[in-house]
Amino acid sequence: MNIKTKITLGFLAVLALLLAMGTYAHYTVQRLDRSSRTILQDNFYSVQLGQGMLLALDAAEADPNAPQGLPRFREQLRREAANVTEPGEQLLVDSLTAGVARFAALPAAARPAALAGLRRLTHGVVQLNMQALTRKNEQANHTAVWAGRYLLVFITLNLLLALGLALGVPEAAVGGLRKLSASIEHAAQGNFAATIPVESRDEFGQVAEAFNRLLVHLNEFRNTNLAEVLTERHRVASIVETLDEALLLLNEAGVVLVANPPACTLLGLPQARVVGQSAERLAALAPVMATLLPLLPSSGARPAEAQPLTLTLGGEERHYRLLVHQAVSFNPVRDQVEFVGTIVALHNVSEFKRLDQAKSHFLATVSHELKTPLSTINFHLKLLQDQRVGTLSPEQQELVLALKQESQRLLKLTGTLLDVSRLESGAVPLHLQPTAPADLVAAATAPLQLQLAPKRLTLDVHVPADLPPVRADLEKTAWVLLNLLANAVRYSPEGGRIALRAAPTPDGRAVQVSVQDHGPGIAPEHQERIFQRFVQVPDASGAAPRDGSGLGLSISRDFIASQGGQLGVSSAPGAGSTFFFTLPLATGAA
Repeated sequence: MNIKTKITLGFLAVLALLLAMGTYAHYTVQRLDRSSRTILQDNFYSVQLGQGMLLALDAAEADPNAPQGLPRFREQLRREAANVTEPGEQLLVDSLTAGVARFAALPAAARPAALAGLRRLTHGVVQLNMQALTRKNEQANHTAVWAGRYLLVFITLNLLLALGLALGVPEAAVGGLRKLSASIEHAAQGNFAATIPVESRDEFGQVAEAFNRLLVHLNEFRNTNLAEVLTERHRVASIVETLDEALLLLNEAGVVLVANPPACTLLGLPQARVVGQSAERLAALAPVMATLLPLLPSSGARPAEAQPLTLTLGGEERHYRLLVHQAVSFNPVRDQVEFVGTIVALHNVSEFKRLDQAKSHFLATVSHELKTPLSTINFHLKLLQDQRVGTLSPEQQELVLALKQESQRLLKLTGTLLDVSRLESGAVPLHLQPTAPADLVAAATAPLQLQLAPKRLTLDVHVPADLPPVRADLEKTAWVLLNLLANAVRYSPEGGRIALRAAPTPDGRAVQVSVQDHGPGIAPEHQERIFQRFVQVPDASGAAPRDGSGLGLSISRDFIASQGGQLGVSSAPGAGSTFFFTLPLATGAA
């Protein structure tokens, strides 16, 4: 029998007892009411009539002709004759009726004896009804007593049944829930062997069987997933072990979980002393970890991109490409992404660094070696154009002019390559000092005026006078701004307008300078490539690149980055381009 049926039957039993008790109480009350009415109607009324008959006899003894005498007696006797209810009462009534009938024919001397006989018979009627009244009252009391006892039994049974339901129903419901809760708690802790004992076939028994089946499936699922996880872990561990770059995996508490052989070699510690140690502990044992520790997310620094790192190992400088990545995981319980650890990867780029230095040295050497013959060629071409040396024909003049232009172009290119090599080697000195943005704009726009006239361009300059000073190298930053303005002049249509703006950045830490033109614009896929060296891309209209070396924007970005700023572009095909760069405020500027 299921729990629902048991509870229903229990409450139906209580309801049946209540109904039986109410019915019996109603029947008993009705019975006592009928009994009391019978007593009042039959016996008590006869007693009253008998008393009235006695009073009438008393009056008849005093005066036989008095109206309240025998006439009243006869009236009371008639009513009593109509209310005969007890055995023997009719005989007494008949005797009284016969005595009253004979009374009128009796002589006066015999009448007192006749009245006494009538009085005796009347007392008999009264006594008979009084006895019946007493007997019926005792019966009613006896009935009331037993009715009370029966009601008490009903109440006791009802209370016991209700108490049994009150104690049994919650326990039956809560007991199963306790077992289910305990088993769920064990399952939450990973113990899927704590099943619920099936002690009945009711609802809780069915729930227990279903939950036990669920535990079996969960255990199988866990074992399957655990096997898959272990397989994947071994596979990943094998991959990590074979990597030629150092790799460290730390959990959210900063404890090293994985360290491959190159990482252990870099730290100078065996793998057994690295895995399981906190980053702070390793920092005290390995200088390399002490260098890496400030770059970990737990220390507040969160590099979003790879950055160069130079380490001195065994008296030799080694160059690495450092990548610190936050490992996150989605928690479905909390419905949010949580930080679960840090991945630190160190790729040895020392060989590439040496090659890069060799390339820079080669560029510097070639640029320096080319400048001397190019200057000599330029000088000789200038002598050929001198009339004192000799007169040249128009065709010769054109050839000399073309050679001079190409020589100047080569000389400018070698100067640019020399600047590139200096930037890469860090040999370009920076004279950083507080500089007013207005002075920077003035230094860049002064040489530009001659370039605006041939294309009838208008330069719209807006530099607020209250801009705070920036920390910059005036000469090199003015060269960057002039380069951006020259590009704007080159790509602007005739009669166009160029806008030069300077304003504080939203965070108030720097000043942003922007140059906007209304040229053909730059396609989105080319907007980052234009900052690469020797790269020239077609404009948004598909036109071929204009004259240039493809180094101006690359050098400009390096100049700005070396001063703590950023250079970028915002453009859309057919809507022109806006080149901008930021410079940090000078110390103490607000």
